[in-house]
Amino acid sequence: MKWGPLLVAVSTFGLCGWAQMRTVALPGNSPVVTLRLVFTTGAAQDPPDKPGLARLTAEMLAGGGTKHLTHDQIVNALFPMAASIGSQVDQEMTTFSGATHIDNLDAYYKLFRAMLLEPGWRDDDFKRLKDNAINSLRVGLRGNNDEELGKEVLLSELYAGTPYGHYSAGAVSSLETLTIDDLKQFYKQHYTQSHLIVGIAGGYLPEFLDRVKQDFAALPEKDAAPAVAIHAKSIQHTRALIVEKNTRSVAYSLGFPIDVKRGDPDYPALLVVQSYFGQHRESGGRLFQRIRGIRGINYGDYAYIEYFPRGEQLMEPPPNVARSSQAFQIWIRPAEPPQAAFTLRLAVYELNKLVKDGIPQEDFERTREFLSKYVNVLTKTKRAELAYAIDSLYYGIPNYNTYVKNALARLTREQVNTAIRKHLRADRLEIVAVSANAQDLKRQITGAGPSTIEYNSPKPADILAEDKIVGSYDVGLRPEDVEIVPVDKIFE
Repeated sequence: MKWGPLLVAVSTFGLCGWAQMRTVALPGNSPVVTLRLVFTTGAAQDPPDKPGLARLTAEMLAGGGTKHLTHDQIVNALFPMAASIGSQVDQEMTTFSGATHIDNLDAYYKLFRAMLLEPGWRDDDFKRLKDNAINSLRVGLRGNNDEELGKEVLLSELYAGTPYGHYSAGAVSSLETLTIDDLKQFYKQHYTQSHLIVGIAGGYLPEFLDRVKQDFAALPEKDAAPAVAIHAKSIQHTRALIVEKNTRSVAYSLGFPIDVKRGDPDYPALLVVQSYFGQHRESGGRLFQRIRGIRGINYGDYAYIEYFPRGEQLMEPPPNVARSSQAFQIWIRPAEPPQAAFTLRLAVYELNKLVKDGIPQEDFERTREFLSKYVNVLTKTKRAELAYAIDSLYYGIPNYNTYVKNALARLTREQVNTAIRKHLRADRLEIVAVSANAQDLKRQITGAGPSTIEYNSPKPADILAEDKIVGSYDVGLRPEDVEIVPVDKIFE
């Protein structure tokens, strides 16, 4: 869609643009009012030597004090409202969100406004939040979350040398050197009206929205920094990085960048592929059935065509992590070490079958029907509906539910299989494993095997026959293609 210089209203899903500031408004009768302010800037704007700056800046705004109130005073003021104000930072979006009862809206908004427009920049808040960010990397991500660690390392490898080439939470060495002045400068440069999308839903009065727009017109109009351009380097040969860690199981993340995002012609087709092959936290996906369902190897096996952080916590994809470049990913965890090499070969073997054979007609129809209903789950609350509407504005598409349902109704199996052949592949992969005994795993996954597997109960003859093929399947890794990095060096 094209935004005019003064005013454009899109009545089909309640959006309007005004001056430099965009607005997503979903008025209704609910006594709960949701505020969601999204700045279309984030970690991709971190200076190369200061990864983590965007996230720490947002955390300082949402988790620090204002000019006139300390952090503790804000917490105490929010408590009787049963409300909070949170932040989320990704590569191209920074989100501040919260909700409150209409009776508390004035008092709540005064705090919300002051936190974003009149930050206190106190030294004690800065030290506390910086320490939290460092501990989150060292203890939370590297110490306790193998699946998230693997996925973030994969993306850092896929986008190395681009603005996406670092984890949005940054690196320990960078965080240790950041100063309050760094945060102030990032805030001053990137928190502008041109980046801002004001989202509001619930039973608010029209004049309240005008008040928000008027208040945030105090921000600078435009960001002088150039727009982010992401051009991931092509992968010439399948390669792997093993993060060596003292852990009981092996976590795999693998994939490659794809030139498809919401609004592109092949997005609906790949949405069907994602669901058929590995719907998140669902047992009906092909990967889940072949790896866990039939063979009982591990816990979960899923596929993604969009960035999906915090997958171990969430049943549904989080909104407002929109990106101008996406990657096809497979997530496999946990695999016991004796089965780890076989499991990797099986996943790539299934991906190769998908590319060669496509989706059967019956599975296409079943998956399309599932997605036509599942899309309603994604926007089942006003909060979610508001967030998805903001993403739709970013991508330039209509209401997400309408967009997906209309596209699915027109979609054919032939179009899906054509999109598979065009965008997916089983070679030239980036593979990340989080594992103990990295040299042993490297030896097992390079070359053509064989990898064996033993079961605790009898399996059908056709599965045992397939296992022999899978065990010798060459995923394309040579010894020189595998790098081993100690976990304490990752994001350090």
